[in-house]
Amino acid sequence: MSSVLVTGGAGYIGSVTVERLVGAGHSVVVLDNLSKGHRAAMHEGVPLVVGEIGDRELVAKTLTEHKVEAVIHFAAMSLVGESMEKPGDYYQNNVVSGIRLLEGMHAAGVDRIVFSSSAGVYGEPESVPISETNRTAPVNVYGDTKLIFERVLAWEAERTGLKHISLRYFNAAGASGRYGEDHRPESHLIPIALQVVAGRRPELTVFGDDYETPDGTCIRDYIDVRDLSDAHILALDALEKGRSGIYNLGNGEGWSVLNVIDSVERVTGRVVERKMGARRAGDPARLVASSSLAIRELGWKPEHPELDDMIEAAWAWMMEHPGGYTE
Repeated sequence: MSSVLVTGGAGYIGSVTVERLVGAGHSVVVLDNLSKGHRAAMHEGVPLVVGEIGDRELVAKTLTEHKVEAVIHFAAMSLVGESMEKPGDYYQNNVVSGIRLLEGMHAAGVDRIVFSSSAGVYGEPESVPISETNRTAPVNVYGDTKLIFERVLAWEAERTGLKHISLRYFNAAGASGRYGEDHRPESHLIPIALQVVAGRRPELTVFGDDYETPDGTCIRDYIDVRDLSDAHILALDALEKGRSGIYNLGNGEGWSVLNVIDSVERVTGRVVERKMGARRAGDPARLVASSSLAIRELGWKPEHPELDDMIEAAWAWMMEHPGGYTE
């Protein structure tokens, strides 16, 4: 088993990944600046280093002191709309600070990294479901920062022999039981719909119902956060065997906005109050990724592929944590 540094390990996907890494017998340390993460999302017994991934000296010191052998890198600014308003902040955090992280790894002699990328690198897809051979042409700053850092990893591999796997995906959903989704403010459809039925929001807005889809609303990919975490751990194992590469993670089909609302109502037994709004600029009709390569080469097999299962887990977590994390 490896000793692993998880950047952003106090965040949503990071916290579940830490939990499952520990469960699989790995030794884990977390580096998080807590700008989006929560101390209460830290797994017991796992050391937390509060700091920036861009602090190469801190990175090198942490890796050395904890005898880290590999890194899983989640820490990033990740709001698409915000990235268009604050492009400099996104390039600084997601690219420049990411390079500093790699420099700290190199200084400490750590040569393996799993990068939490985004299927947003494809932009408007040429075909659906999206495969790894699709053209990459991001349509927003966030997606561009992910693609740039993937290229940095490839060049760093040429220079230093860095072993790297990038995982491209769209939307995580659900909860692990102990850890769940608590963004402030919340911008994701499933938790917003659950907040509506919980009485924490008056309604949600459906952005457009005139797309070329069966019910007119956008279709999107969702992966259970537990399955997503397991994919990162499988990628870690693949790195140890010398494999590098890029893999999409998706469900292959996707669900529309109205499908999600129907599922929330089915799981909770409550009505999701909603209103129809205009389309948002830059929203493609259908974004779904194919996982065939990850299934074939990484041995990834999602255990929670059904939307109702994801929403049921998210709802149970919200009921146990009505105010989210306390800190």
